Amino acid sequence: MFEEPEWAEEAPVADLGSVALGLRPTAASQIKGSSRRQLLATLRALEVASVPQQPPSLPGSDSEEEEEVVETKKKRPKKGLFAGASSKVEEKRKKKRHTQGPPSRDSKEEEVERKNCHKGALLGRDLAEEEKQKRKCRKQIPSNLAQPLDSVDQTDSKAWNSSATSDPTKPTCETPSSNPPHTLSRKQWRNRQKNKRRQKNKFRPPQPPEQAPAPAPAPASAEVPSAPSPDSHGARAEALRARMAQRLDGARFRYLNEQLYSGPSSAGQRLFQEDPEAFLLYHRGFQNQVKKWPLQPVDCIARDLRQRPASLVVADFGCGDCRLASSIRNPVHCFDLASLDPRVTVCDMAQVPLEDESIDVAVFCLSLMGTNIRDFLQEANRVLKPGGLLKVAEVSSRFEDVRTFLGAVTKLGFKVISKDLTNSHFFLFDFEKTGPPRVGPKTQLSGLKLQPCLYKRR
Repeated sequence: MFEEPEWAEEAPVADLGSVALGLRPTAASQIKGSSRRQLLATLRALEVASVPQQPPSLPGSDSEEEEEVVETKKKRPKKGLFAGASSKVEEKRKKKRHTQGPPSRDSKEEEVERKNCHKGALLGRDLAEEEKQKRKCRKQIPSNLAQPLDSVDQTDSKAWNSSATSDPTKPTCETPSSNPPHTLSRKQWRNRQKNKRRQKNKFRPPQPPEQAPAPAPAPASAEVPSAPSPDSHGARAEALRARMAQRLDGARFRYLNEQLYSGPSSAGQRLFQEDPEAFLLYHRGFQNQVKKWPLQPVDCIARDLRQRPASLVVADFGCGDCRLASSIRNPVHCFDLASLDPRVTVCDMAQVPLEDESIDVAVFCLSLMGTNIRDFLQEANRVLKPGGLLKVAEVSSRFEDVRTFLGAVTKLGFKVISKDLTNSHFFLFDFEKTGPPRVGPKTQLSGLKLQPCLYKRR
């Protein structure tokens, strides 16, 4: 029998391929083997490509808008349905009205009462809140301000209640009755009171917390305390008088001290001769000043003289109350501008009533006063024996340069033996007489100009 060729089995595929590629059947039948498989794959790809596909829609494109319109149409309820439902509801309401009849007065009154109750509850709640605020304000504000605040609160609450009852149609959220014009609100009044208290207490010193409040005034029936006795008045007046006298004495002492340091010794002698009580006052003030010192210079001089022979004759220039003469066994000549003791010889220390070269020790203890210190030292040189001892104790603040002072003293016929500068209040010097002064009376010695010892007001 006649056998069909191999390409006959694939005729349908060849026909499709020929149709798609525009090939004739004779040409398609000649394709065999692997080329046929490739042809099948290309045909399938062409079939897939020939299926219509929608391109991806861009945002805001017409297709997207059409889809949204379709969706909204689907979501919209039909007007007919809603209209039917609303008509049914209205028919039901009409039936109820026909069955119940017109609304009665009782129902209206009940509605009004319900509204009033609602408003009353709101009013009660607001009043309770205001009461709480009042309590807080009373705790914060002192007791003397509580009454005015209460009155303000009462007037506010009355006005609020009257407005609420007179006009019930006003909404409840409205604020309470506003204050009338030309009046302050409670908060403004409170702030004004605070400012007044701050201004009043601005310059008042703060009181300690332990201080108890002022006691209440005693009733009329209580016993009246007895008046202070005249003795207490007298003692108080006496103490005041003594205090004033002490201040006056201090002022007079400072004046006398300045006069003694700023003038020559002759002027000081004349001052005390005219007013004998002035020297007593000056000496008392001087002793009060020296008592504050840790060490008395006269005691140092007395201790040193006690170690020397008791036969040495001592001359005390500016002796005061003769304390040195009372502390040693040596014979002492006491000289001063005024007398506080019978042993004192009143004279100018620049001219003492002693013979030349008649004493062994000359002492100047805080007595180099006045502007003529050179005359004092020359007089000491005159009355001292050759090799005699000159002892000087002076306030340390008076020396500007100790070396120049010592150099000036040596020119007056002395030699420095020892000096003690360790004390904070005074210096001690010991000189030995070597002979008469080596300079003339007109020679200027700047080292002998010491600073005046002036006391300040305490």
